[in-house]
Amino acid sequence: MSPTDEEITRLHHSEENHDARRICSREFDHIAHEECHNRNDILTEDDIYCCSLSKTLCHTSTPVTVGFYSPCGARAHSLLDQIAGCMHKESMRREENEFRKTHQRPRQPEGWNYFTLLWYLVFYEPVITEVHLRRKNIEFIFVRFSAWQYAGSDKLWAGLVTTLCDHIRHHFGPLPLSFYQVVGKAPRYASGFSQDEWRVKKKVCYGAGGLGVILLAGAALTATAFLVPGIRDGSYLKIFGSILTAVSGSGAIVALAPVIKHLLVSQKKKIESMTSDGKFTSHLGFMSAVKKEIEVLTHFVYYMEIFERRRLRIVFEITSLDMCYPERVVGVLNVINTLLSDTNAPFIFLLVVDPCVIVSCLEEAGTMKGMADNGYLYLNRTVTLPFSIPEISTRCKMRFLHEAFQTREDLMYRIITRNLEQGVRKTKGKEMAALTDMEVSTEVDQHQIDAQAVQYIHEAFHCLHNEYDCLYKYIPNSIVQMRRIVNTIPITLRLMTQQHLLRHNICPRSVAGWVVLANQWPCRLSWILQCLQDKLQCKHELDYSKEPMWNVFTENCKEFFSKHKDIGKLLALDGDPELFEKFLSHDFPFTVEEGEQFLRYTVNLDHSIRCRMGQLRSLDSLEKYCSKKEELAEKD
Repeated sequence: MSPTDEEITRLHHSEENHDARRICSREFDHIAHEECHNRNDILTEDDIYCCSLSKTLCHTSTPVTVGFYSPCGARAHSLLDQIAGCMHKESMRREENEFRKTHQRPRQPEGWNYFTLLWYLVFYEPVITEVHLRRKNIEFIFVRFSAWQYAGSDKLWAGLVTTLCDHIRHHFGPLPLSFYQVVGKAPRYASGFSQDEWRVKKKVCYGAGGLGVILLAGAALTATAFLVPGIRDGSYLKIFGSILTAVSGSGAIVALAPVIKHLLVSQKKKIESMTSDGKFTSHLGFMSAVKKEIEVLTHFVYYMEIFERRRLRIVFEITSLDMCYPERVVGVLNVINTLLSDTNAPFIFLLVVDPCVIVSCLEEAGTMKGMADNGYLYLNRTVTLPFSIPEISTRCKMRFLHEAFQTREDLMYRIITRNLEQGVRKTKGKEMAALTDMEVSTEVDQHQIDAQAVQYIHEAFHCLHNEYDCLYKYIPNSIVQMRRIVNTIPITLRLMTQQHLLRHNICPRSVAGWVVLANQWPCRLSWILQCLQDKLQCKHELDYSKEPMWNVFTENCKEFFSKHKDIGKLLALDGDPELFEKFLSHDFPFTVEEGEQFLRYTVNLDHSIRCRMGQLRSLDSLEKYCSKKEELAEKD
């Protein structure tokens, strides 16, 4: 057999083996999928984390910036997809509950409702009433922005704004947005307990009515002048009727001209033209003009909330920012702060970054000298809900390994089967979709778990603002830090209530204290956690689990402060050291066992800080080991 024939035969066998592996892989996926349906407790830790975060975001007041801290980009994208799915399920569940209460469905701007929306935009202005504020149904509009796609541009922040404008324009339609930009009005609050959500624009109605009367009068006079035999020969009446018709027609054209202009020139094109003009970008009112365009969008979203009879939230997922130049990163963060300047803006920012990279970018940016010399402090002022992704669990790791083993065709086959199952569920009705909500165990219903979590959350919040409790004394005066603590407590409690062993043994006051500890003294807490982790790895002592964490800190205090030059910027994150001593030694004397238990559900502690502590301690251990080796060598 020739070498060519051998090569053809080898390729033929390899193709057969590949097809066989593909068939086996599909059969394995089918079997695994059947097993998943037969079990109710298949949720991984990532699923539980995403579910808890999504439910917290449904209750958190906007605007909010979630620091989605993850060193692994690929896993972060899969978590974002899971969060979007959980939020969609939660919105469907709320919609069904709202329908059972009010017997009203949300009013989608489709079909006849589309023309109704245009009519309301011209002749009505919305009013925020008590009825609207009590609505619980909510819709999330997801906008994913990959900063890497605009990394080559000097105006990366402009890409973020134009992406927002373009997405809202496509979601609601260009015509309603153009009408709103010309004649729309932002909602205003009702005076008293009025139930009427719409008020007539009297000036617009008078103007439109007058224009219509003039048009009809002109048309009538013109028709009379041309059709009535006795007046047909007169020219004055024809001229007068033509003038009235022309005036009314030109008035209608003048009124529609701005709408046509906004249809042709979108906000995206307008902002792009402003940023490309070097003279305008250097003008003092440049950012003010951009902010006005953003305010128009936010007011339009408020308008659509009342029209659709539900709340709307714009979820902005910002990814790949840690792959851009420092100056680009600063520009994006500045735009986020601009969007957050409106206290009632319906924005939820998911900032998916590696905190170590972002901090170094902020510190190296030339425009931030004097403002962000410590990148950690600047990031803390921007992020109102820190969410550190935990270490990957064994089940998640095995799932990712299985997906890595599969071929591209296998993954596409799984997507097709998943879409098919979703279509089958939709045909069975929306009640079926509501019943497919996440369940952690077969013993306790998810609704009971949520109810228990809400009870714990209320108890924890009561401890925060109870003047007879000492916890409020450790809350900082910064409003941003207050929001960080208030936003983090519900996630932590929801995570803990998902565990069957912890569900009935949770102390809300201790959880609230732990969240405050991680928020106020992240550097010292990370050091304690690293020290106890190193000690537990070296030797397992039965009595060590009952050791107070304050004793762990005092035992390693000398080593900690010997590294103040290496961790100076991290140490600046901590609050008053005297309050720390009083907190951990007297008011909240957490033990090593409690610290290990809480660490698994701690989302407001940057894991990169603890990794830095581990690196410093490992370098010291290596240095001591080398010095001992040298001493032994000298003795020999």
